[in-house]
Amino acid sequence: MAIDPVCGMQVDGKKTKFFSLVGGKKNFFCSAECRKKFAEKMKTKNSNSKPPKGTSFSGNQPAPAGHGEHAGHTEQAGHAERAEPAEHAGQAGHVGHEGPVAAKPAFLEKTTIPVGGMHCASCANIIERSLKKKKGIVSASVNFASEKATVEFNPQVSSEKDVIDAINATGYKALVEAKPMHAQAAIGHEGHGIGNKDEPFDPHAHAHAMEEKDLLSKLKVGVFLGFFIMLGSFPEIFSFTPEILRDPRILMILTIPVQFWVGKTFYSGAFVAAKNRAMDMNTLVAVGTSAAFFYSAAVVLFPEIFVSPDTMPSYYFDASAIITVLVLLGRFFEARAKGKTSAAIKKLIGLAPKTARIIRQGVEMEVPVEGVVVGDIVVVRPGEKIPVDGVVKEGHSSVDESMLTGESMPVEKKPGMQVFGATINKNGVLKFSASKVGKDTVLAQIIRLVEEAQGSKAPIQKLVDRVSGIFVPAVVALALLSFGYWFFIAGQSFVFALTILISVLIIACPCALGLATPTAIMMGTGKGAEMGVLIKNAEALELANKATAVVFDKTGTLTMGQPLVTDFDALSGFSEKELWGIVAGAEKHSEHVLGSAIVESAKKSKVVIPEPQSFEAAEGKGVKAKVNGRKVLVGSRRLLLDNSVAVDAFAEKRMLELENQAKTAMLIAVDGKLAGIVAVADPVKPSAKTAVKVLQSMGRSVWMITGDNSRTAKAIAAQVGISNVLSEVLPGQKSEKIKELQGKGEKVIMVGDGINDAPALAQADVGIAIGSGTDVAIETGNIVLMREDVRDIPRAIDLSRYTLGKIKENLAWAFVYNIVLIPVAMGVLFPFGLLLSPIFAGGAMALSSVSVTFNSLRMKYYKPLKVGD
Repeated sequence: MAIDPVCGMQVDGKKTKFFSLVGGKKNFFCSAECRKKFAEKMKTKNSNSKPPKGTSFSGNQPAPAGHGEHAGHTEQAGHAERAEPAEHAGQAGHVGHEGPVAAKPAFLEKTTIPVGGMHCASCANIIERSLKKKKGIVSASVNFASEKATVEFNPQVSSEKDVIDAINATGYKALVEAKPMHAQAAIGHEGHGIGNKDEPFDPHAHAHAMEEKDLLSKLKVGVFLGFFIMLGSFPEIFSFTPEILRDPRILMILTIPVQFWVGKTFYSGAFVAAKNRAMDMNTLVAVGTSAAFFYSAAVVLFPEIFVSPDTMPSYYFDASAIITVLVLLGRFFEARAKGKTSAAIKKLIGLAPKTARIIRQGVEMEVPVEGVVVGDIVVVRPGEKIPVDGVVKEGHSSVDESMLTGESMPVEKKPGMQVFGATINKNGVLKFSASKVGKDTVLAQIIRLVEEAQGSKAPIQKLVDRVSGIFVPAVVALALLSFGYWFFIAGQSFVFALTILISVLIIACPCALGLATPTAIMMGTGKGAEMGVLIKNAEALELANKATAVVFDKTGTLTMGQPLVTDFDALSGFSEKELWGIVAGAEKHSEHVLGSAIVESAKKSKVVIPEPQSFEAAEGKGVKAKVNGRKVLVGSRRLLLDNSVAVDAFAEKRMLELENQAKTAMLIAVDGKLAGIVAVADPVKPSAKTAVKVLQSMGRSVWMITGDNSRTAKAIAAQVGISNVLSEVLPGQKSEKIKELQGKGEKVIMVGDGINDAPALAQADVGIAIGSGTDVAIETGNIVLMREDVRDIPRAIDLSRYTLGKIKENLAWAFVYNIVLIPVAMGVLFPFGLLLSPIFAGGAMALSSVSVTFNSLRMKYYKPLKVGD
C-alpha cells in the first residue's frame, strides 16, 4: 500500500487510477482532488522553472474542491464514517473505467474550437487524425454535426494557437477570429451571442449563416439554369422546348457555371481531402459529376471521336447539373437542420440577463452584466432576473429556479443562502454579494457542459467512424470495378458503363451515416438540459440505457441528508442536561453530519456547549475528545471496544431497538465508562420509493450502499423497497463493491452526492451525481441531476433509451439505404430491366441525409417519463 502525499491516506497503487510521475518517482492519490492539490503544489514550486523531467499526471482533470456539509463521510456501524475533511473528496466523471489509465502530461488544458468547411463524417475524421499527430495534443474529438473540435493539450508543449494552426493546416477553417462589437458576452461564455446588435460577434454562428446564404444563392442559380438544361436535354418530353436549347453547345455553356461555380464546394472539399491523402463525400460528388460533364463536353467538342454510322453520342449535362443541384439542396437542408439541433444551447444562452443593478460607493447604478465583479452588491427587484451567482446579504424572497432544476416550485431565499444567475426573483427585494460572474456562473458552466456533451462521441459512433474511414475508398473501388465489368466483360457501351460509375459514386455519399449519431446526441443532451438532467458526454447517454444495476448511496441520495436527534438516553448517574453538554462539546468541531445534528439539537435545547480541550476523528467509528477535563467517546460499538469500554446487555438491547427503527445509534462513554446512547434518524426522501419501484419495473436490480450497520441499513432499505443492501462499507471500499458487481457481469449506475462517493462514481459504468445547481455538482459524475428528486434517474435512463433508439433508427436507415441502393446502382437489377439513373441517385442521396437529420429533430417532441407524477 502507498501513502497519499497530500492527505496521508493509504492507497492501493495497483488499483487507484489517480497517480503522478515526478522526477521518476510515482505518487499515488486517493482521489482526483488530492491529485489536483499535488499538481498545484508542484506547479507553484516550479513556477519559475520547468517541472522535473518525466513529470506526468493521470486521472481525470482537476475538479473544484468538495462541496456540501457532509463531504468525506458515510455511515458505518452505528456512526457515520469520520474521514478526513472534504478536501479528500474528488471528481468522478470517467465512464466505464476499466483499470489504470495511461499517464497524461501534467496540467492539461481543454479547448473547444468551432470548425468551418466540414461536409461529412470523413471531413471530421481527417481533422481528428491530423490533430492527434501534433506534438503536445493528447486527445482530439471532432464532431461533424456540432461542427466543433474538442482538444486536450499540454500547455507546456503546445498552445491553443497551435491547435488552431493545426486545424487550418488541414484546409478547414478554425472559426475563432473574434471581432467583438463590445466586451465579453454577458454570461462570459465565449463564442455565443444572444442574437441582437448589443451582443458579441460569434464567428461560428456568422460562418454558419454565411454558409447558408452562399448555399441559397448557388441553389437559386443552379435551379434556374438546371430548369433550362432539363428542357434542352429532354425535348421529346418537353415538346415546347425552344430550338436553341436543343443545341448541345448551349447546354454545355449553361452547365459550366453549375458545374464549376454552383458545385465549387465539392471541388474545394475534394482538394482538401486529397491534400490530406483521404477521400470523402466531396470526392465522390466531384468525380461523379466531373465524369458526366467532361464526357459530355468531349462529345460536343470532338464529335468525330464518338460519332459513328451506327451510334449517336449521348450527353449527360442534365446529370451533371441536376446531381450538383440536388446534392447542394440536401446540404442546404442539412445545414438548416443542424442549426436547429443546437436550439438547447441557444435557449440556455437566451436566459442570461443583459444588465445588473449594483451598489458601488453607496450609489445604485445599472451596468451591463459583464461589468459585475466578484464582491459587488447586487440589487434584484421582484420579477427581475438574477444577473450572476451570489450569496444573499439582505432581504427575503422566493426565487424561480426552474431553469436550473426543472422544479416549478419557487425556492425561499434569505440571508446566507445562494442565488444563481438567470433565475427569477418572484416577490421581495434581494441584495446579494456577487460570488461568481462571467464564465464561472452555474449557467455558463451548464452551457459549457451541454456544448461538450453535444460535441462528444458515443461508443456506437466509433463503428461509424471506422466504416466512414474505409467507405469512400471502397465505393470508388466498387464504381471502377462496376465500370470495368460492364464495359470490358459484359460488353456494354462506354456510355452505359459510365452511367453505372456515376450512379455508384453519387448514391454512396456517406452523409447520412455521418449525421446519424451526432444529430441524435445533440437533441438528446439538449432535452436532458431542459429536464434538469445534465448529461456530460455521449458515452454516458448511451451506457445509461445499457445499465443492469443501479446502486444508491444512502445519505443525501435516498435520504434527506439532514439527520435529526430522535432519542437521548443518559446512563450511569448523569443527568440528561449534563450529558448533553459533554456530548455536544465533543462534537463541536466535528464536520460530520451526525455530529452537526447533535450540536444543533443541543443548541435548540439551550444547553451550554463547552469548548473541547482536544478533538480527534476516528474514521468510520466516531470521535474522541476531552471536554471539561473528561475523556469522551461518541460513536460505534467498535470505537468503545477499541478503547476498552464495556458495552452491557441493556445498552446492546437498546441499540438493537433503535437500529431496527432505522435509526443510527451511537454510544457515549465518559472517562472509560458507558454513559449514554444517542440516536439520529435521516428521513427517507418522499420520491425514493417511487423511483426504486419504477427502476425495478424497468428490469434493473436496485442496490443500496452505506456505512451503516446491517440492521439499520436493512430497515432503511425496506422503507424504499430495496432488498439488495451493501452495509458497513467504508468510503474507500465503495469502489471495490462496485467493481465486484461489475465482475459479476453487471453494468452499473452509481448514484451519489458527487463528493464522498467520487471513487465509486468513477468506478461505475455511469456515475450520476445528485446536485442542486452548485459548481461542484456540475463537475462531478457523468450525469448530474440538477434537483434532489431521485425520480429523475429513471427519467434519465428513459431518455438514454429513447436517444439510443433514434441513433439505431438513423443508422439503420443509412446502412440499409447504402446496402440496398449501391448494388442497384451497380446494375444488379439491369437483367430485370431496372437501371438507376444518376439523377435519381443524386436525389436519393440528398433525401437520405435530410431524412436522418429530420428524424433526429423529431426528438424535440419527446415527453419525459412519468414517474409517479
